[in-house]
Amino acid sequence: MDLNLNRPILVAGAGFAGSVLARCLSEKGYKVIVIDSRSHVAGNAYDEINDLGIRVHRYGPHLFHTNNMKVVEWLSRFTEWLPYEHRVSALLPSGKMAPLPINRRTLELVFGKSLANEEEAKALLASVARPMPEVRNARDYLLSQIGEDLTDLFFAPYTRKMWGYDLSEMDASVVKRIPISYDDEDRYFPHDGFQAVPKDGYTRLIENVLDHSSIDVYLSRPFEREMLNEFDHAFLCLPIDEFFCYSLGPLPYRSIRFHHASIDRAQVRTKAATVNRTDNSEITRSTYWHLLPGHDLKNSSQVTVTSEEPCSYEDNGYERYYPIKTSDDRFGERYRQYVKMAQAEPKVTFIGRCGTYQYLDMHQVVSQTIAIATRWIEARA
Repeated sequence: MDLNLNRPILVAGAGFAGSVLARCLSEKGYKVIVIDSRSHVAGNAYDEINDLGIRVHRYGPHLFHTNNMKVVEWLSRFTEWLPYEHRVSALLPSGKMAPLPINRRTLELVFGKSLANEEEAKALLASVARPMPEVRNARDYLLSQIGEDLTDLFFAPYTRKMWGYDLSEMDASVVKRIPISYDDEDRYFPHDGFQAVPKDGYTRLIENVLDHSSIDVYLSRPFEREMLNEFDHAFLCLPIDEFFCYSLGPLPYRSIRFHHASIDRAQVRTKAATVNRTDNSEITRSTYWHLLPGHDLKNSSQVTVTSEEPCSYEDNGYERYYPIKTSDDRFGERYRQYVKMAQAEPKVTFIGRCGTYQYLDMHQVVSQTIAIATRWIEARA
């Protein structure tokens, strides 16, 4: 395959970051070659319809939510939306389902008390919270907000499974993003004004983004350093530590093993699409795909449930999902050293989750990528 087409721009990665970057450049007259080591576009947001007529996200649930209406406007050129407000239930040791994030109803179920209003819910949490003169990690933060019982029930086992670290070893930002409600608010993203899923799925959305006469896409094509000689510039979604041959040590990620099962529709006992496990099993959560709008296409007698088993990326074919952010920020410091090395590579720009070693929601990826593309184009004007 001849990729040397009058020295176009190379984009390695056909997920949200790479596809948005390619589209921005193509609309300004640049010829763009997009490659991806996988056999499909859309990256970790890739979805497909299985034999039951259920749309399944191969790499775990992706739920679009944002207050950035500029991002919504940009993406709406390539998809229609189905409104969807995500809700999560936590399976308690008693077998009952409690709303998560924590709200008034959760407190009633856990403590066996009736709480008449927000004031009583706030008073209960204040009575169990443990004052912390200094918040050093995720456990300190949770103890200061919700106390020991709730921390050990909802977050300690889950965090150990999810990250492979204790709460006391994780940065507080990992749990600060989870809201606490004192009323009956049970949406997982209560503060985001736009919540939806693409009508025809994320794969179709990304296919539409890449559908431009100045973009060529080559799948099952991994990046090779020799390619840099053939292009005017390269935007890389690949791991920055891998690019530099792990010379400063690896930047670790958590990965996920997905276990799919078909069950009778009548067996489903949850109205929430996602159920978190609070026990010490290896599973963190299960997703019932048919409960997402636009995902139950045949209404068959059976539905698909996917359970997630976190693991080290080294134990899962180096499939990278979540960068690890510890309380001492040792991996963040390592990443910043790699950034200094990247500054000596003027023809290369790292983008996306792996390129920037960040946990980013989809709207953040889109916003960040548009900004990177805009700055790069303006610098060349």
